[in-house]
Amino acid sequence: MQIPAAKIYFPEEDRKNLLAKVDEILSSGQLTLGKYNQQFEEEFARYVGTEYAVAVNSGTSALEIILRALDIEGYSVIVPTNTFFATPAPVIRAGGKVIFVDIADNLCLDPESTEKNIREDTKAVIIVHIGGTIPPQITRVKEICQARGLFLIEDAAHAQGSAFNGHKAGAFGIAAAFSFYPTKVMTSGEGGMITTNDEKLYQRARIFRDQGKSSFERNLHVELGYNWRMSEIHAVIGLYQFRRLEEFIAHRRKIARLYDEGLEELNGLTPLRIPAGVEPNYYKYVAFLDNGIDRDNLKKELKAKHTVSLSGEVYEIPCHLQPIFKELDNEGDFPVAEDLCRRMICLPISAVTTEPEAEYVISSLRTALR
Repeated sequence: MQIPAAKIYFPEEDRKNLLAKVDEILSSGQLTLGKYNQQFEEEFARYVGTEYAVAVNSGTSALEIILRALDIEGYSVIVPTNTFFATPAPVIRAGGKVIFVDIADNLCLDPESTEKNIREDTKAVIIVHIGGTIPPQITRVKEICQARGLFLIEDAAHAQGSAFNGHKAGAFGIAAAFSFYPTKVMTSGEGGMITTNDEKLYQRARIFRDQGKSSFERNLHVELGYNWRMSEIHAVIGLYQFRRLEEFIAHRRKIARLYDEGLEELNGLTPLRIPAGVEPNYYKYVAFLDNGIDRDNLKKELKAKHTVSLSGEVYEIPCHLQPIFKELDNEGDFPVAEDLCRRMICLPISAVTTEPEAEYVISSLRTALR
């Protein structure tokens, strides 16, 4: 049984309908910032529970636009060290300074480390919903931001459809950035989305994404923007995937429950605990190896002997250890991040992972861990 780490899924009905939509778009001549961009934005904002949404060409762009719209240049921004390159890099590109902080045992931003590292020039905090889990500490982090006059930004690249206490990812801070990269729970091929309730940020984001132009129809440039537009073809793909999002998440949760049950008595591996009130989308199913178990050897054995490919970690190397960020002015230790990033694995999960496949993964793990 071949078990891929992840699988992109477009139902046959959607593929047929999308081909017709692509033909319609090509015939219309409106290939960007048209009706499908607008429809995708409106439906996504309504789902998240925000007033506004802005479709862009990637989650990375979404985050940089937010930071530019908040005039982050010359200020510092707190970022958890356990995140992808695309969280701190936009801070630097927007002219800000990155302050890395440690994480909690759920892989997400630690409030104590956050509060300890706030500086006089700090203007924002980015909280990352790792693996599609909104961390309960977002409540405490939000309180810290409010007390210190800081912007709270959600990096919701992993968290389409995730919720905490009944509220969807994307509506907790001043703004949020989503990614629709092909590996995500839903995809537009390439693409991203900004959500916000702040009208000024919304209007500036729309300007930034289109070369800084005051409007689509005029070549009057009022911001130092860039080509961050989403094409109509990407927008309609995202729209069809978005309308399947709840269906995709329900299936992932079913597979996650099978993993929960199957790993209960498995020695050497402990699943990430999901607290009450948290409703993850299971972009990743995360578990932690006991100390002394070699992750690289385990992954090689699973693939070579059992044809099981584990998903990529989130993340195996924390940002403060990445060569590109070694010159940043960061003080202190990151013990939790270094420990958990070294021991985590992510089990295969997708919108079409079957129950027999999940059971085979558990069986293979049991054999390999022996």
